Amino acid sequence: MADSVRIGILGDFDPKAPNLPAVGKSLDHAAQQLGCTVESEWLPTPSLTSADSEKRLEAFDGIWAAPGSPYKSFDGMLKGIEIARRRDWPFIGTCGGFQYTLIECARNVLGIADADTAENNSGSQHIIIYPVACAVPNHGKKPKLSGPIPEIRLRPGSYLHTFYSQESVTEEFFCNFEVNPEYEWAAMEAGFPVVARGPNGEIRAIESPTHRFFIATLFQPQLSSKPGHPHPLVLAFLQAAADWGKKRLDDSVLG
Repeated sequence: MADSVRIGILGDFDPKAPNLPAVGKSLDHAAQQLGCTVESEWLPTPSLTSADSEKRLEAFDGIWAAPGSPYKSFDGMLKGIEIARRRDWPFIGTCGGFQYTLIECARNVLGIADADTAENNSGSQHIIIYPVACAVPNHGKKPKLSGPIPEIRLRPGSYLHTFYSQESVTEEFFCNFEVNPEYEWAAMEAGFPVVARGPNGEIRAIESPTHRFFIATLFQPQLSSKPGHPHPLVLAFLQAAADWGKKRLDDSVLG
């Protein structure tokens, strides 16, 4: 276990947001259980469009694509995700990070150049992400899909299922957009099978079976993490980042 693990958080931090501060806190909860320290740094999306962004991201052991869409820089968020995917760095995307992971894969793996989210009102012919369609309780000013949602079914044999050791879980949501089911094929064809579904079959998580650690979820695991009870997905992500950091260090010494 590396003594200190560095996590780069792709997103535009707002301390007043109801969900963003939980990202760093959930990493702290996981670090306490793993017996290491974690240094997390928010990387504003406009900064990710710079020519040296890939070099800057090399300083981190893992990358988290955070919620918060629409982001200040659409292109910056996609570039950060693309770098993590292409370089095979430990990666997790939650909520908006999940949505943009699918858009990035559709654009850069499948070549769907105008793949987009309905949130951007771009007029694209390929809307991968569209408004939440399921019937949910009225939450007032909260997003249409918010609060704890039960019966999230995990695909047996997936990494996600292994982390939970359960077939069905309850998870926290805070979003207005989800995957357009007409584009479920895109996730599969890009190499990111669906590994979690909602009560009515809605896509709730994808993962890569070939990457070191690459998982994206519409739900927000950070919201249910507690001191002494880290979320199993965040715990697995931080462990993967710690292992990768140690391997890089060992390789540099041997090299």
